[in-house]
Amino acid sequence: MIATVQVYRLVQTKQAFECLSVESIFQKKSTVMKVKDKTIIVTGGANGIGRELVLALLRKGSRVAAVDINEEALKETMSLAGDLAVNLSVHRVNITDRAQVEALPASVIAKHGTADALINNAGIIQPFVRVNDLGFEAAEKVMNVNFYGTLNMVKVFLPYFLNRPEAHIVNLSSMGGFLPVPGQTIYGASKAAAKLLTEGLYAELAGTNVKVTLVVPGAIATNITGNSGVDISMGADSDKKTQGIKPMPAPEAARLIIEGMEKDKYRMCVGKDAKFLVRLYRLSPGYATNLIVRKMSHLLKQ
Repeated sequence: MIATVQVYRLVQTKQAFECLSVESIFQKKSTVMKVKDKTIIVTGGANGIGRELVLALLRKGSRVAAVDINEEALKETMSLAGDLAVNLSVHRVNITDRAQVEALPASVIAKHGTADALINNAGIIQPFVRVNDLGFEAAEKVMNVNFYGTLNMVKVFLPYFLNRPEAHIVNLSSMGGFLPVPGQTIYGASKAAAKLLTEGLYAELAGTNVKVTLVVPGAIATNITGNSGVDISMGADSDKKTQGIKPMPAPEAARLIIEGMEKDKYRMCVGKDAKFLVRLYRLSPGYATNLIVRKMSHLLKQ
């Protein structure tokens, strides 16, 4: 118990909240890509973090291609961009449909002239049920969006990026891709796959003009449950159990992601919960898992 308290105090320090790895400490500093005057593709750009990324990038002088399956919500993003919409294009694309994704680079380049960076933000969660109660169709849908959708986007844009003076790929994984969350096991597996895909890309592209950043968000105030078709309303008692979790506002998450991209970070955790739990899981996987079980298992219907 004493050791656990000491660990908790350690991770509460400012230094511990820096989501660092040995690799990020010793990696060579390289020329970083600023987003101003660059063409950046953002998946899931119709709402949540994706919409905030689109708007923040436009304010910083980027040309942006917002990609999403929700056409009406894309129109809302365009409207919110106001006068900056002159530098915004919206593309209704199902990222799990390879044919649609393969046609996207030509559409983006026709509008903006170049393609310089990709932020793979689109993702969905699964229904809050145990693996035993999750249908194969639902499991495949989560994997198709979160992993294969990300892979599809990387595969079609990477050849263009390799011919640019500088380029960047940013992939969003999840805190759930590092440690298990009951009722989100397949979601976690899909985000763990996206995590290793990103790390592999970083290794393969070392020494090239294409930089790679892995983002690990914690709880962010978005409508991912609604957009995923998931209902987690479990009554007043459930609300009391989750009072200690304060999600980060989506605009702040977007700001931090862009900042990390411009600083060419290898990996960045977004949110104190993500920073704390990722470090705790490294130090004591069993304790961290049991902590998550105590905090989240009430979301599982008995």
